[in-house]
Amino acid sequence: MAYSYAFFDLDGTLTDSSAGILNSVQYALQKLGIESPPRKLLTGFIGPPLARSFSQYFQMNQQEAQHAVDTYREYYAKKGMLECTVSEGIRELLEELNRRGVSCVLATCKPHYFAKRILVHYGLDSLFSFVSGPEINGTRGEKHEVISHAMEHLDIQDPSRILMIGDRDNDVLGAKKHGIDCVGVLWGFGSAEELTEAGAKALCPTPRDLLEFFP
Repeated sequence: MAYSYAFFDLDGTLTDSSAGILNSVQYALQKLGIESPPRKLLTGFIGPPLARSFSQYFQMNQQEAQHAVDTYREYYAKKGMLECTVSEGIRELLEELNRRGVSCVLATCKPHYFAKRILVHYGLDSLFSFVSGPEINGTRGEKHEVISHAMEHLDIQDPSRILMIGDRDNDVLGAKKHGIDCVGVLWGFGSAEELTEAGAKALCPTPRDLLEFFP
């Protein structure tokens, strides 16, 4: 199957954003008077919607979780957003996909306001035809919702033309809701087991391995 659209996750797939996200989580917990667990136990915050993660890890109700997200963003907006690096081989992958006529789309659970600024900062914005992410107020917060938004904006009627590319199970499951194939990448924060159990079509150890899906 040859695909004409590549829908990319951001955190863990295009960038190693662990430093900025974990610093922001620890900042929020400190301000809220919550003892932070060891840093390595917070990696589950990378990828899924933040409010869901705060609820899951710290038994917060909806209002408490949203307050935690707002506090997180105090640090993230000022500093954490750019505490990341572009993953090795990603820029070359995106350039080659564009050369082959593949439309690259960002489908992230990070608010599009932040996602666009990150792409611009690293000079990747010109390689994407559209950026789909939640609003700051949480609207369109789930992966399947940002995928749907991108499909509507680009008027894509046939989901078989899309390949979702991500590093966590929520990428796979969000794509599944639309009948879209998803390839799991192994340089991010999810494990091979997590991606396989979610139903990933294939696993790719390096960005270059993704090119086989876009001849």
